[in-house]
Amino acid sequence: MTEKSKSEENNGNKNDGDFRTSIGGQALIEGIMMLGPKKQAVAVRTPGGIVTKTEELRLLREKHPILGKPFIRGVVNFGGSMTRGVRALMYSANMSAPEPGGSVESGSGEEPKSEPDGANAFVVAIAAVVGIALSVGLFMLLPTFLAGFAARFTDSRILRNLTEGALRIVIFVAYIALTSRVPDMRRVWQYHGAEHKTIFCYERGLELTVENVRDMPRRHPRCGTSFMFLVMLVSILVFSVVQWSGVLTRMALRILLLPVVVGIS
Repeated sequence: MTEKSKSEENNGNKNDGDFRTSIGGQALIEGIMMLGPKKQAVAVRTPGGIVTKTEELRLLREKHPILGKPFIRGVVNFGGSMTRGVRALMYSANMSAPEPGGSVESGSGEEPKSEPDGANAFVVAIAAVVGIALSVGLFMLLPTFLAGFAARFTDSRILRNLTEGALRIVIFVAYIALTSRVPDMRRVWQYHGAEHKTIFCYERGLELTVENVRDMPRRHPRCGTSFMFLVMLVSILVFSVVQWSGVLTRMALRILLLPVVVGIS
């Protein structure tokens, strides 16, 4: 990826040397996953050096075109991103801390022979479901439950919905702030910033060297964390449309309307 992408040549936007891509990424444990339109690559720092793994993407929307339609594709992409992210995260955890007596060749550019089997694939699926459940519980259901206490002070449903939205954002920001104080998680956030810098460098058509990447901005407008803020803002609007009494009923509605919120976002 040291040469300028053909996307740059075909885009026609030569004003500042930048061009748009569909390249994304995710921080891992001692590594980074980079995601393109057709392929996914993972690089992990191991005791023996940096190990890379590249694989073709199998997109459901290519086999089932209806899954690529607006609104539907948002939900499908979200689920696919969660699954791929968990798989890459587990892979990086295994590679960055190999079993005693094991070894990882440096710079081989090939994935070690420990390819996940069916059982591991099942674990990945369970982990993805648990991850989604924890996210929904922490950032969706908990704010709804806490906002239920606002009914003791006001009868305004608009005010209660705004309170719920504010609590959701506060919890999310507090989560990021607290996790960034944990040394291991802070290390992951640093890889997250490195991923942003790398994408900026690639989009500007520069050679992917440490020197070039180091000078790039750390905050990228297409960051998934920014997307989470967008989801929360959209949720305030969507949840305000559907009014229902009772905390448990509102929590159930939040879960049912979550695909709508993600699809719109």
